[in-house]
Formats: sequence, structure tokens, C-alpha cells
Amino acid sequence: MSPSEFVQQLVNALSLGSIYALLALGLSMVYGVLGMLNFAYGELVTITGYAMLAATYLGAPFIVVALVGVIAAGISSVLMELIAFRPLRDASFVSLLFTSFAVAQLIQGAFRQAVSVRSRGIPVPELFDEAVQLGPVRISVLSIITAAIGAISLVALTTFMRRSRSGLAMRAASQDFTTARLLGVRANRVISLAFLISGLLAGIAGVLWIARTTSVNPATGFVPVIQAFIASVIGGLGNLRGAVLGGFFLGTLEVFLQALLPGSLLPYAQATALLIVVAILYVRPQGLFGQRMEAV
Repeated sequence: MSPSEFVQQLVNALSLGSIYALLALGLSMVYGVLGMLNFAYGELVTITGYAMLAATYLGAPFIVVALVGVIAAGISSVLMELIAFRPLRDASFVSLLFTSFAVAQLIQGAFRQAVSVRSRGIPVPELFDEAVQLGPVRISVLSIITAAIGAISLVALTTFMRRSRSGLAMRAASQDFTTARLLGVRANRVISLAFLISGLLAGIAGVLWIARTTSVNPATGFVPVIQAFIASVIGGLGNLRGAVLGGFFLGTLEVFLQALLPGSLLPYAQATALLIVVAILYVRPQGLFGQRMEAV
């Protein structure tokens, strides 16, 4: 691999890693506060896609389409917590896990019945198909935009978690929820805020994912939630910094395996990445960065 090819693949890795990091961060945030794995999280990406599709049919410009998708994901995440998970808050981990699977199936079924089982195309700006030439390096505009939005989102969340009262309350609740409540932290408010932020992150990642795939179907969220879960496990469940690093690690691993493996092995690139992840977890079952929730 030449130096210019390495730079191109590195930018692609940062782009894909940004999406995985945002998704893993949202998944880990809910786990850190509530101690549950929300496998309906991928459906927020699907909701983002269908909200974007509806806005597109109404003739909205892409920036409005993207904002509608993000807002729809945030609202849906809060409603998901209010309707499905809040009544079962004192239930066991397994009960909450199965509830999240049930919610995912209900949402997928609703889209199959109300829209279609087939993929629907979502037009994206022609700018996304262009590339920037920097000397011998040719970089996709979409990769640059994705990496930039991912970085801005992570910086904004870091600032919120470290400097706002609500962010500090979430961090306190993640460390010891019982003690935090005794000190005046309102449980419902903190949990709803965690779901809201988690949904907004899923919405941002969903917009970036749709910009890459240019289509949506009822199962659109399946691959993103699996990748988010893998990245979270790599970083250590509940560790926000670890979730971010795990997302970038997984994205880099996938991109460079695609670039380095011979053509006959390319269909097995993702399987190879998962084998490497399994090997890592065999050595460090707690993940690369432990399990304690920290600010990013």
C-alpha cells in the first residue's frame, strides 16, 4: 500500500469509525445509566431514514431532511423509554433485553405494513459523490463531511457531559444511581435525558449512514446496532470513552481489511474483523478500556 493509498484509507476509516463511535456512544450511555442493552436502538436509525424519506417527498432541502431525521430519532428514543421501558424499570436485565427485542420487531413490522418491505431510495446532494484532490491523495467529500460531523458531535457531547449540571448528574447516576438519587438527582429526568441524547446520536449517525447507502428499508438498523454493540463491547460496556475508541477501532479494522485482503477473501473481511474482535475479548473479556462509565 502506497503512502497516498494509506492516507485515503485512513480518512475512510475515520469516516466509518465516526458513525460507529456515535452509535456505540448512544448505546453505552443508556447502559451506563440504566444498566440495560437496548437492541431496539438500531430501529432509531431506521426511523431516521423513514423520516428523511417523508421529508424528501415533501420537497424539503437536504439540510432540513437531515434535521427532521435527527429530531425524529430523538423523540422516538424518549417515547421508547416512556412507553416500553419505564413500566419495566425494576424488571430483570433479561426482561428488559427481551423487551428491547420486542420493540425492535414491532417497529420493523410497522414499517413493513405501513410502507414496504423493499428499500426506498433517498436522494443525497451530488456534492457527496465528489472527491477532493490533495496532491496524490483523492479523498471523498462524504468521508470528510462524515468525519467532521462525527468530531463536532463528540466534542459537543464531551463539553455537555463535563460542564453542564445535567451532564454531571448523568455521570453521577452512572457511577451510583442510588446515591445520586439520595443527593437530589431526579431519576426520571436523568434517564429521559440519556435516552434523548442516545436518540440524537443515533439520528446523526443514521443520517450519515443513509448518506452512504442512499436507501432505507425496515431492516436498515440491523447492521448499525450490531456494529454499535461490538464497538461498545470492545471499549467496555458503559465506558463512554471506550465506546468512542471502540467505534474507531472497529471502523479502522474493517476499512483496512477491505483494502489489504486479496480479492478472493474480500467477502470474508467482516468475518475476519469479528474473529479479531473475538480474539481481543478472549484476552480481555472486560474490553480494552474496562467497564466504568466516564465522560468522553
